[in-house]
Amino acid sequence: MKNFIFKDRYNKDIQGYVWKDEKVDDSDIKGVVQIAHGMTEWAGRYDYFARRLVKEGYVVYANDHRGHGKSAEKLGYACDIHGFNSMVDGMNKLNSIIRTNHPSKEIILFGHSMGSFLSQRYAEIYGDTIDKLILSGTNGKPDKITKLGRLIAKIEMTLKGREHVSKLMDKLSFGSFNNKFKPVRTNFDWLCGDEKEVDKYIEDKYCGFVCTSSFYHDLIDGIWSIHNEDNLKCINKNMPIFIFAGDKDPVGKSGQGILNLYNSFIKLGVKDVKYKLYKDGRHEMLNEKNKDEVISDVLAWLEKNN
Repeated sequence: MKNFIFKDRYNKDIQGYVWKDEKVDDSDIKGVVQIAHGMTEWAGRYDYFARRLVKEGYVVYANDHRGHGKSAEKLGYACDIHGFNSMVDGMNKLNSIIRTNHPSKEIILFGHSMGSFLSQRYAEIYGDTIDKLILSGTNGKPDKITKLGRLIAKIEMTLKGREHVSKLMDKLSFGSFNNKFKPVRTNFDWLCGDEKEVDKYIEDKYCGFVCTSSFYHDLIDGIWSIHNEDNLKCINKNMPIFIFAGDKDPVGKSGQGILNLYNSFIKLGVKDVKYKLYKDGRHEMLNEKNKDEVISDVLAWLEKNN
């Protein structure tokens, strides 16, 4: 993994990463996978997955989103404008770097959790810059109750400012996620069933922090924008899409949200969309006990769609 810095459209430094086998000529690589990581984590957590992809002939790029990892001026605070949109813009800037470095190669956008929502919006706005889309630990149209959360976050912003760290929104968003896994060992048992991976997450200084009111407000606003009817129509119907999650993932409503998203793509007329739910899997299938099976399934899907 090599680090590099690039500027986003607001002239802020964004931390980027690339995984590549230097012995392999660019003409021989199968494609480029661009990773969009999830909320309250960072791109470095995808090292195992990226190395597996490189071993199979791919090059991998990722960046730490605004407010995350080494891109953060303050963890959990994206920017003064619109956090969700700024993160999508950052992904587009990284994509332009990829296209400059690998002009003849297909680009596969892989988004996990929050990154999957960013990727859905990205596909609506910049769909002509990617060839395939993979969504992990995702969900479909949000429940109406999330609009109440957006209102609460907006009130907090108004009273306490955009940089206010919102323990209330953190509790409202994640407080119930452990309920189906009681008795629990930690506050993050819902992430995956591998205790070592959960402990690594807890010990990581770039993981598990509490986000600001503005971050929650902009995130909810951004997720709703995905499901605007006019925005949905912008999805490239010929782009292959693969969705996967654990069937006990609280983010995807234990599989129901995945089915809803799949059906929405079918309704839109997407010609090639597949999904897979892993039995007893939780939120982070790339860190689950059967992660090698999951990665093999991703690779098989990529090979089939070459």
